[in-house]
Amino acid sequence: MGRVTTEALIENMKDAYAVELGVMVLADARRVKVDDALVDTGATLLSLPKRLIKQLGLARVGEKRVTSSAGVKTAGMYGPVRLTILGRTCTMDVMEVPNSVSVLIGQIPLEHLDFVVDLRLRKLTGNPAHGGEHMYELF
Repeated sequence: MGRVTTEALIENMKDAYAVELGVMVLADARRVKVDDALVDTGATLLSLPKRLIKQLGLARVGEKRVTSSAGVKTAGMYGPVRLTILGRTCTMDVMEVPNSVSVLIGQIPLEHLDFVVDLRLRKLTGNPAHGGEHMYELF
């Protein structure tokens, strides 16, 4: 099958709002560029290692039960963030993963950004059902 990674920009949305309101300068807004975010269709959410959550200054918004190869546990939920991949942007909360885990781009952000995984070329591509264009389905 192969490993698919992508570049991703992850921004603290509270900082982005502060920049829009003129109470913070863009240079002070917390953001992280990740060159090798792992596209993981077995994961559900956007997941970030603890160190990146701290670097972004994200607020804890709760916790959820999760299942993984380590069994059933609870994981912290943080956010909000703005996620940008290949020029497409969405806003969402993130799930905390250990520092040993890569940034994971799961099913929900893939759906939100209208990407599919091209396993042959090992890359993300715009949904061919929508002509590659970023489109939401309302039905």
